[in-house]
Amino acid sequence: MSDLDPLSPEEGVRLYLDAKKDDLAAETLKSQEYRLNAFVQWCNEEGIENLNELSGRDVYAYRVWRREGQGEGRESVAPITLRGQLATARAFLRFCGDIEAVPPDLYDRVPLPTLSNGEEVSDSTLDPDHVAAILDYLSQFKYATRDHLIVLLGWHTGARLGGLRGLDLGDVDLDGDHPRVSGPAVHFVHRPETGTPLKNKDKSTRWNRISEYVAEVIRDYLKETRDDVTDEYGREPLFTTRNGRPVPSTIRESLYRVTRPCWRNEPCPHDRDIEDCEATNIQKATRCPSSRSPHDLRSGRVTFYRRQNVPRRIVEDRLNASENILDKHYDRRSEPEKAEQRSEYLPDF
Repeated sequence: MSDLDPLSPEEGVRLYLDAKKDDLAAETLKSQEYRLNAFVQWCNEEGIENLNELSGRDVYAYRVWRREGQGEGRESVAPITLRGQLATARAFLRFCGDIEAVPPDLYDRVPLPTLSNGEEVSDSTLDPDHVAAILDYLSQFKYATRDHLIVLLGWHTGARLGGLRGLDLGDVDLDGDHPRVSGPAVHFVHRPETGTPLKNKDKSTRWNRISEYVAEVIRDYLKETRDDVTDEYGREPLFTTRNGRPVPSTIRESLYRVTRPCWRNEPCPHDRDIEDCEATNIQKATRCPSSRSPHDLRSGRVTFYRRQNVPRRIVEDRLNASENILDKHYDRRSEPEKAEQRSEYLPDF
């Protein structure tokens, strides 16, 4: 290994992320950075200061370390999460091989766990009835707040986190003035040059109709709650903090916060003592088994549409996702539900 160029784990990750800026969406890049932080932590705990030192045995040890949650502040992870973590480590080591910091075939020695069909995707979701209860609570006690509007608009449009975060005031047509949209609507626009890219880039740009009620809540939010600020690019975000456009974690925290039963003054379904439960701290809200993410809100919306027999093509266009992705990652109907709905269209003989 004498022909390898010395490179620290921290510097290697910095170079990798910099190289990927042109290829990956901003949220994907942040996700990879988060995953690689675990790899750097493992290197530090193992005293590995130079990536040249890594061997196949080391990367297997990292797999076990990450799976078992052995690092300080880490927890064991599910197979699907581990696979994502290791896939990112693999891509990173392949890059390191390309720049002669590790043996060129080292990445191929990172063993990815084999998943069964049931393990390939997360089954976490927000049941439509649960969403209705949350929105009812918000409309009574947190009406037209940022949290209320994030959940309401996220549920109504099924938009991704990046789509909600990227909305500007000019993207909201509350009076139905657009000549080709007959009613209130919001416009999701891919704007990577000013910090708000969309998942599928220009293909994600679209208008979504909203109901008169949602439009009314937006009007009240603009009147009473929204901070009158611009972001770092001079744009006027729909969702704001006192400092401008919220970072993605702020949007996620809104969902984590309101989906905890204790936040809505409901009894804890997990037999926890509220006084001692760490998940009451918003920074640790994900440790509540009931807390859910924007992705879960989106999957709940798909499930609702499919239960209502909304045509697949309509759901695909509204949520900007392919049929395969909707079926695999978002539709949470049970197999008996699907069978029952199919029977409605089939003859009895």
